[in-house]
Amino acid sequence: MSAPVTSARAVPRPGTLSPGAQRLVLVGMVALCSLGAFEALAVATAMPAIAVDLDGLRHYTLAFAVVFATSVVGMLVAGRWCDRSGPAPAMWTGVGLFVVGLGVAGTATGMGVLVAGRAVQGVGSGLFGVALYVLVARVFAAERRPAVFSAFAAAWVVPAIVGPGLAGLVVDHLGWRWVFLGAAVLTVPAAVLMRPGLTAAQGGGAETGSEAADTGADPGADSGADSRTDSVAHSAAAADARTAADAAPLRAPDVDRPVAAALRLAWSVLRVRRGLPAVVSVRALVSAAFTGAEVLLPLLLVHERHLSPAAAGLVLTVGALGWSTASWVRGRDLLHLSHAGYVRLGGGLLALGTVGVALLVLPGVPAGVGMAFWVLSGSGMGLVYPTLSVLTLELAEPGEQGSASSALQVADAVAAAIASSVTGTLLWALYDLAGLPAYAVVLGATGALPAIVVVLARRTVAEVVPDGAPR
Repeated sequence: MSAPVTSARAVPRPGTLSPGAQRLVLVGMVALCSLGAFEALAVATAMPAIAVDLDGLRHYTLAFAVVFATSVVGMLVAGRWCDRSGPAPAMWTGVGLFVVGLGVAGTATGMGVLVAGRAVQGVGSGLFGVALYVLVARVFAAERRPAVFSAFAAAWVVPAIVGPGLAGLVVDHLGWRWVFLGAAVLTVPAAVLMRPGLTAAQGGGAETGSEAADTGADPGADSGADSRTDSVAHSAAAADARTAADAAPLRAPDVDRPVAAALRLAWSVLRVRRGLPAVVSVRALVSAAFTGAEVLLPLLLVHERHLSPAAAGLVLTVGALGWSTASWVRGRDLLHLSHAGYVRLGGGLLALGTVGVALLVLPGVPAGVGMAFWVLSGSGMGLVYPTLSVLTLELAEPGEQGSASSALQVADAVAAAIASSVTGTLLWALYDLAGLPAYAVVLGATGALPAIVVVLARRTVAEVVPDGAPR
């Protein structure tokens, strides 16, 4: 089992904030997610024009990869920071760095400055991304969390509809700089809406970690058996010591012992141990596949198929709509599948959609075909992501949601950074030799990753019920 929490920071009971305050916090969270969605979709739409304007087409994928890479730094710090001090410090610091990074990128005069701004932005997003997860765990009761995570994904709906098209219009009429500067202006008020939840999440009235350690109780646990039901990992540990031992290494690398802890985390994930390590492995695979394809898609449409930025953005729009719709379906469990079933189905859809997008390299294939396949890719992500988020909080030990969430997002960001870098490097290497078919080779390779998820889906659950069905 995980080591006891020694911090004196109180871990409040989830669900104690008033319903009205919870709604206000949720609005702020969704608003911040919506801005993040708009920024991601808008930058993806605008980046071909940005790279041309700043004479940095060969560094096109670096502008994406650096955000993912530096966000890992923020995530590693945020995991332990949130567990020790609550989510508020990491949230406010992250929002501040995110805004500064957007400002630097929006005023860049060269590709190097743009990449530097994106790097700062990545650190900020890593900090507040983990803080959001911890805020969910400390403000919302377990039964509400699937709906909250689905709301996060649904926050992509409006940006998905208007974001890429609006970004294309902004690039054409105002200039690409306002894609960054506009997002910076709107981020702060969105974060302020979360203040009641951040204040409550700092531990008012809850049992402290030191008190829990003295009494032998779990930090932040509710009295009686009810406290145990919030964590699948906790109950699984009582029934199966090996499951708990497998889950224990899955924490963000300690800041004071980064090398050893990072190696332990990597080893658990690479072995795809049942439970949390498998959840992290699956998150890495789907993140690499989707990001690797999404980075190349606008470039393929604008520079090879000669679509306008607004038209290329429309393809990203339908993918994001597929993501949001599938997440809505997942949040209401309309398909009546197990956690593993949703992961398996989502991985299959993502694999099919990503490979299908490669058909766009054929001149006679209309853009609408690629659009349809990208809807499948987005739908797969919409089924997988909320499921993995729920599993992470269920499998995390009480008081360690920050470390578990940080580990999940570190894997996501590292995989995305590697995928965007490798796909870009591979594309340019093959493009000099084969031309347009190079896109098909790279997209086909990324599509193979979620096919592995279909096989690994069963390992994302903590235990198996007697009839053999995934829990």
